[in-house]
Amino acid sequence: MEITRLKINGMMCPLGYSCDVLNVSWNVEHAKGKRAVMVKVEAAGDEGFENILFKREGQDLSCSGTRLELEITPRTRYFVRVTVTDDQGDSAQGTTWFETGKMDETWKADWIGTKQEDFFHPVLKKSFQTQRLAGIVKARLYICGVGVYEAYLNGKKVGDEVLAPFLNDYRFALQTQTYDVTDMIGGKNDLEILLGNGWYKGRFGQSDETYGDRFAAIAELHLIYEDGTSDVIQTDESWVYRGSNIEDSGIYDGEILNRILWKNRENPWKSVEKLSEPQQIEMKELLTDRFSIPVLIKETLPVKDVILTPAGETVLDMGQNFTGWLVFRDVLPEGTRVHLEFGEVLQNGNFYNGNYRTATGGFTYVAGKRESQIESGEGKTEDVELVRPHFTFFGFRYVKVSGWPGKLDPEDFTGYVIYSDLERTGFLETSDAKINQLYSNCLWGQKSNFLDMPTDCPQRDERLGWTADAQVFSPTATYNMDTRAFYRKYLWDMRNVQTVMDGAVPAHLPAAEGMCPVCSVWGDAATFIPYTIWKFYAVPDEMEFLYPLMKEWVDYIAGQMQKQYGKNVGIWDFTFHFGDWLALDGPTEQSVKGGTPDGYLATVYYYQSASIVAEISGKLGKEKEQREYSRLAEEIKDCLLYEYFTPAGHLSVNTQAAYIVALKFGIYRDKEVLLKDFLDLLKRHQYRIKCGFVGAPLLCQVLSENGQSDLAYHFLFQEGFPSWLYAVNLGATTIWERWNSLLPDGTINGTEMNSLNHYSYGSVIEFLYAYAAGLRPKEAGFEHVIVAPCPSSRMRELKCTYLSPAGRYVVNWKLTGEGKVKMHLEVPFGCRALVTLPESGNETFEAEAGSYDYEYMPVHDYRQKYFENTPLCEVFADPEAKAVLLKCIPQAAVLDNPVDAEEELKVLYDRAFMGITAEDAKKAVGELEKIKLW
Repeated sequence: MEITRLKINGMMCPLGYSCDVLNVSWNVEHAKGKRAVMVKVEAAGDEGFENILFKREGQDLSCSGTRLELEITPRTRYFVRVTVTDDQGDSAQGTTWFETGKMDETWKADWIGTKQEDFFHPVLKKSFQTQRLAGIVKARLYICGVGVYEAYLNGKKVGDEVLAPFLNDYRFALQTQTYDVTDMIGGKNDLEILLGNGWYKGRFGQSDETYGDRFAAIAELHLIYEDGTSDVIQTDESWVYRGSNIEDSGIYDGEILNRILWKNRENPWKSVEKLSEPQQIEMKELLTDRFSIPVLIKETLPVKDVILTPAGETVLDMGQNFTGWLVFRDVLPEGTRVHLEFGEVLQNGNFYNGNYRTATGGFTYVAGKRESQIESGEGKTEDVELVRPHFTFFGFRYVKVSGWPGKLDPEDFTGYVIYSDLERTGFLETSDAKINQLYSNCLWGQKSNFLDMPTDCPQRDERLGWTADAQVFSPTATYNMDTRAFYRKYLWDMRNVQTVMDGAVPAHLPAAEGMCPVCSVWGDAATFIPYTIWKFYAVPDEMEFLYPLMKEWVDYIAGQMQKQYGKNVGIWDFTFHFGDWLALDGPTEQSVKGGTPDGYLATVYYYQSASIVAEISGKLGKEKEQREYSRLAEEIKDCLLYEYFTPAGHLSVNTQAAYIVALKFGIYRDKEVLLKDFLDLLKRHQYRIKCGFVGAPLLCQVLSENGQSDLAYHFLFQEGFPSWLYAVNLGATTIWERWNSLLPDGTINGTEMNSLNHYSYGSVIEFLYAYAAGLRPKEAGFEHVIVAPCPSSRMRELKCTYLSPAGRYVVNWKLTGEGKVKMHLEVPFGCRALVTLPESGNETFEAEAGSYDYEYMPVHDYRQKYFENTPLCEVFADPEAKAVLLKCIPQAAVLDNPVDAEEELKVLYDRAFMGITAEDAKKAVGELEKIKLW
């Protein structure tokens, strides 16, 4: 028996984080028993747990999050121990720790910076001596720099994070980072802070405004000795600065790293300036312990291929679109100027990055004198420096290299993949290579855009935290990775800006004042993402933290209604909305907005947000609010039914997105009428996707929820435009922004708004987890789940593993050559699964913790290829099936045309006017049903 994944607030051993909420979570593995009979959670101020500060025990303490109630002090480490005893009498114990930052402690340090007339990227330095080196037991650096910074102690980088203090709305908070530097302290020391423009001082967002125009840093290095005494090295007027080798940098504009920048120029150390203007005093008041999880170099990629293009360019193909850097070994002669340009796709075999708009600066490196050139036996320089950017990042697959002397060796280059430090929790593998590639594309889209904030794209001059993208993708993201700490920071950002917008939520974060619209679906991220966090993690304290954000968004909409209609219910059609963005049923397929009325979608989402707030109010024991928002939701629903539904139950908005959201959120008079109309519409659309950002992420899930999993698979496996596999067939390694970001010949489809690394449509992967594998929560938190797989003959095998907050679930199924279903299920300790074996005659039962294997002959033979509801086009596309059909009914040949091809086989039953008898039609369908897939 073992305690694993022991986390505080969803993080392993968090150092210097905000501790407004403290919860410990854990998993139990390798237990003989099935459930806990006793759980004990303790917190102490010492590793030996002699000074117990908190203790709670009982049978029902939640492994997804048990609250730690203890008073904490700044700059202090606390230890947490969890002991679990199971129903077989075995027990296990696990220990972790968290350490507070400065909390509300007054800073002794000052903000310092350069003289205002200096324009270069500076490095700030403090030299100091430690007289009692042997007696140091603890050294912590508390630091923040703007725009972005890297700290160095005695020439070595402090910590492994990059781009700190990350992507923030600096009007509301400046996050400080805490680093353990105990092992880096020497007798004589140099503490340096290198500063870059970043998101604070550089060009960023959709406004020309920046947050500030001065480089600045604040830091305190606390040294604790064995005898309990301490020293503090702090930023003040004793520090000095000079220009660094970074000539320029920007999030969009790239970076110039020049090793000979100061070769023939004076660059003396100068005294820093203490920043004491009113604006800078406010900066000190905005300092807060961090929310952002680390942004790290998470993976490395080798160069896949070196391409000499028809235009004579040298281009490196990394084989994968990703976010990060191309790092190379400095084997260059002094003065060599190398320029790297980044792109996502080739055009006519040549390098291309026109869709980056103005973010094409790339990375320039001017080599300096190499201090050492020790050669190994293989002729490689062993101790040369790895050259990398410091204060920018790129989204790319292809890199054009200019200025490289001689023949380029691909082994000198490595791709560094950068994203937030999220634990991967979901794992899917199928028997279909294209679906596996689609899943990989979804994962890489998440990695590429989860860089401190869920952004829309990592490459062009945007890279903003668009709220609708984050909203639609949040369930998929949370299957893929443990997102609770990551989304907590994003929602904290959202709440900060909401407080100055009277409850409104902007369409993206950060949001320049007056530059960002407020609209439905996008703003509904304020309720939908917290609801995802609740469904997956079920931690009440987190929902208390997020509740004001959720409630005030709904109250904001109600206020808008009150102004417009004199009551808090009505159709929200009187302000701007993005609507079903990039849908294909607008005026043209290239229109940015689809055909579903904005007012309809906005009011549907108002209803669902109110419903969510009502439900969460109830979970938090807020009975008055639960009644209030439940009543509001019902009134909104009545309004929708009156405005958009006929008395017979037909929806007057005849678009795919309209039906999808109505079915998803339960808005109808008669569900059967609504579903039939939806299926009829899909048939008229020849089962082609017409919906965009609102409808498409939910399409396959909604079909499965309504007994139409075969149709969901039909959409998933489509390969022509528009479809998920269209991009896969054109070589995509991430998810695209548009269904046809590339045209069939590989030509890019416009440059104004065309990202090849946009995760929103990757939301279809939720269907694979929740319905293909069939794993979804029955109750919030995954301690009680539904396991109801929906196999498909289109893929004979699926393997799914999910590391839920409650433990590790495994759902694997396989269709055998004999037509049997084989299924393997693992339910973690302390959990239960309501299992429905597919096509077993509706056999449903509860499974406790354990491992299970099933093998049986299903009611329906998955090897059967054709049914009476199979479209005729599929029959005519199969030579064997076409021959069988025409042998039985020669007259059916006239149906092989674009008008009739989408009709189902059963249409033959009523084609007597064509000379087809019902008896012959049934015989033909019967013969077709005998055809097996394998």
